[in-house]
Amino acid sequence: MEKLGYILIGSVALLWIIAMVAGLIVVLPYGIIGLVILAGFGLLFAKVLKERLTSKEDDYYSKNVQQ
Repeated sequence: MEKLGYILIGSVALLWIIAMVAGLIVVLPYGIIGLVILAGFGLLFAKVLKERLTSKEDDYYSKNVQQ
């Protein structure tokens, strides 16, 4: 169930980002600011995702510590 939720949220978020990029390209002289901001958020998200996937400490706590 959890993975299905992540897949649905990820799919909607991906479609939303594609729509935002398409809209910013349509208004390109003014949309370049939004594209740069979107690229910055994308790079930060990739950094956080990479750190989470390579962190052994986070894996240990998510598997062994109950909340």
